[in-house]
Amino acid sequence: MRLTLRVWRQAGPDAPGRMARYEVTDVSPDMSFLEVLDTLNEELTLRGEEPVAFDHDCREGICGACGVVVNGQAHGPERTTACQLHMRHFADGDTIDVEPWRAAAFPVVKDLMVDRSALDRIVASGGYVTAPTGSAPEAHAMPVPKEDAERAFENAACIGCGACVAACPNGSAMLFTAAKAEHLGALPQGRVEGDRRVLAMVETMDDEGFGGCTNTGACATACPKGIPLPSIAAMNRGFLAAARRAR
Repeated sequence: MRLTLRVWRQAGPDAPGRMARYEVTDVSPDMSFLEVLDTLNEELTLRGEEPVAFDHDCREGICGACGVVVNGQAHGPERTTACQLHMRHFADGDTIDVEPWRAAAFPVVKDLMVDRSALDRIVASGGYVTAPTGSAPEAHAMPVPKEDAERAFENAACIGCGACVAACPNGSAMLFTAAKAEHLGALPQGRVEGDRRVLAMVETMDDEGFGGCTNTGACATACPKGIPLPSIAAMNRGFLAAARRAR
């Protein structure tokens, strides 16, 4: 396959950006999207040009580092991470636009790399359990209803990639915040601090400059791990109840 990549190039946070055009040849349909960027960077390095900066780590769809917008879609045309997006989903001769996450809370560091530490600060504000439990308890010591366990596991699947923010027209982090609050709040160990957690995490989310949620559903559609949209409603119910009790 022969592809044309139009890649966002930006030297630094305060530098102007532009779309640069590159031709990439000998692309195998079995290559991942990140491997195509690797191929492009090898060619740029051999030509003495600056390679394209992009985030990556595990390349197994687990870490959530490889966030890029491909042809206007977070992670590309398939509901997966960019490292698991294979080139068989494109046709020979295609022109592909590659951009960083676009959100006020995700400032560009360089090229396709953005600073997503705002998500870390949301988790740090309440995504933990403070109760001292000693050594690991026996697995069946505290029975958990099947429905609660499934809800916790479903939300715990969030890898913090930020695709929900990038896909949202408002740049909202509600799906991410809901997943982090709900996966702990669904379990007995985390329910004790549920009020404090949801109030702190929502406050931090607002302070970080994320937009408001208008229930467009784009976040859940783009999420590579399938975090369900009703998680937002569940967090909203918990937030309103906690706010009433706090008053």
